[in-house]
Amino acid sequence: EVQLVESGGGLVQAGGSLRLSCTASGLTFGDLNMGWLRQAPGKEREGVSCISWNGVSTYYADSAKGRFTISRDNAKSTLYLQMNSLKPEDTAMYYCAAALNCSDYKGGTYWGQVTQVTVSS
Repeated sequence: EVQLVESGGGLVQAGGSLRLSCTASGLTFGDLNMGWLRQAPGKEREGVSCISWNGVSTYYADSAKGRFTISRDNAKSTLYLQMNSLKPEDTAMYYCAAALNCSDYKGGTYWGQVTQVTVSS
């Protein structure tokens, strides 16, 4: 059974930081592009960041550039998203996804269970 278990979400004040983690099991993590998407209330889901299977290539939405850093540890089958300088507009449900197409955040064969990020002003 494939599982993507997310952690690290929570409530933080604007300007603060959070680190999301997504630990995978039941799949060949090191072979797959991985990414983070989010969905805010009343909005469509959007891609936030993606990383290639070997960690060489990273991709960021304009809203995340300069503030968020995606990384992965293939030995631990874990994906990370370090989020700094958080803004209220970053408030959303965050999903990790496996086997994403990093060019358009589509594909996503497997999905995490979601973690809520709330940024207060």
